Amino acid sequence: MRPAIFIDKDGTLLDDVPWNVDPLKMRLAPGALDALRLFSWLELPIFVISNQSGVALGKFDLQALDRVEARLRELAAEAGASFAGIYWCPHHPRGVVPEFTRACECRKPAPGLLLRAAREHGIDLSQSWFIGDILDDVEAGHRAGCRSALIDNGNETEWLKGVGREPDIVAKDLYEAAIAVVNAECPA
Repeated sequence: MRPAIFIDKDGTLLDDVPWNVDPLKMRLAPGALDALRLFSWLELPIFVISNQSGVALGKFDLQALDRVEARLRELAAEAGASFAGIYWCPHHPRGVVPEFTRACECRKPAPGLLLRAAREHGIDLSQSWFIGDILDDVEAGHRAGCRSALIDNGNETEWLKGVGREPDIVAKDLYEAAIAVVNAECPA
């Protein structure tokens, strides 16, 4: 069992462009390139965990996520990094595509995608971190048994506090979060 880094996609790893599945419009968020370099240098497995309710809501089809995944892997390679896995939740309880319209255990803040990745890759969740830009990401990480970091970039608009929704670290971007994670793991 080994630790890992789990990263939310939209607003954390990539600039937040709603419903974007166009690889040409995908850009790394501020600090993401350096964060990926740091995590790669530390040889930590990196996973992307993302709600993609656009599938259930009829904004794009499931196959569009194949192009998104390919582009994410290209962007990681530019940083000298790679993703151990990319996990999507295509569901939404109020969707319009029947196959994907339901409540599920994989839609954050539920921890299902993190638990699945840990099971499939031998990850010790208690030694891992989940980094995201909203409190649902923080909660998903905590519910899975991870520590959580919040990128406070203005994307969290509701600030609904509750059990498991207090981040262990708050940072302005992914690189600042990566440094904080490293410092938490390797204090001077």
